[in-house]
Amino acid sequence: MKLSVLEHGHISEGRQVQDALHEAVTLARHAEQLGFSRFWMSEHHGGGALSFSSPEIMIAHVAAHTDRIRVGSGGVMLPHYSAYKVAENFRLLEALHPGRIDLGIGRAPGGMPIASRALNEGKSSNVQFFPQQIADLGGYFHEQLPEDHRFASLVAGPSVPTVPEVWLLGSSSEGARIAAAQGTAYAFAQFFGTPGGEEAIKHYRRHFKPSILNDKPHSMIAVSAFCADTEEEAAELARSNELFFLRLGRGLEQGSFPSLETVHNYPYTAMEMEQIRQRRSFSIIGTPDQVKDKIITMAERHEADEVIIASAIHSFEARLRSFSLIAEAFGLQQV
Repeated sequence: MKLSVLEHGHISEGRQVQDALHEAVTLARHAEQLGFSRFWMSEHHGGGALSFSSPEIMIAHVAAHTDRIRVGSGGVMLPHYSAYKVAENFRLLEALHPGRIDLGIGRAPGGMPIASRALNEGKSSNVQFFPQQIADLGGYFHEQLPEDHRFASLVAGPSVPTVPEVWLLGSSSEGARIAAAQGTAYAFAQFFGTPGGEEAIKHYRRHFKPSILNDKPHSMIAVSAFCADTEEEAAELARSNELFFLRLGRGLEQGSFPSLETVHNYPYTAMEMEQIRQRRSFSIIGTPDQVKDKIITMAERHEADEVIIASAIHSFEARLRSFSLIAEAFGLQQV
């Protein structure tokens, strides 16, 4: 089974944005050495705790500091942008790093409403045109736009013989429906803590239509995983992420990713503790053997070909070790 890394660029409490960016590069190199297959970075706007406002720039930087691991977006929020410009950006990245670039795309806002308004100032949102944007990406990447296309003669340069892999990222049945209809690969965001992943991927596989992008379905689940020598230590490492998502769910602005000290001093209500307990059922927490068993079980249940792991831990050293333990448990081939 292919295992990969999903990085959000959290700015940990007590550190600066430059630290988060440096840690992302260090983690990518670490993941490559451990044998992980992909390293994806997310897109977020207007949030103080998340540093990746432009995954394209981070992809160029990380790919230049690694040698073999595939590097991509997890993902570009396509409705904010022109499909033509996104195609140009990713063809240029593909020209720089042939055979190593992934384009994960989503249709979520990727930030607070005010950020979405700023990104779309002077134009309407492209959410309703999202399926057409995906079709356009395929046409631009393969230089095969339909003859009656509004931009049929247009080429998204630079023209290169290889193309990025295109993945639609989603957390609902609607995303699965669009991925199946457009023939993209599909990744379900299990780490969001929303149910329905099994049904979404089953729908995707059942209704997949071959396209210029793929001749058969290919699926992935994105999970939160926290691994340590003991189950108790792993559970402790997960607590910062649990508080982060608790605040996120309440729409609170967060200037940084909380430390364990902040976690321990937070005045949880009974309702909040229940929310955390419910969300914890979507996370994978434990020793290396426990994490391995849970990942395999979840992948089999979801009929997922690959698993990508987000491991948001305040201590960067503990995060590196978490991925090391997971790689060792799965016997990934180190390079």
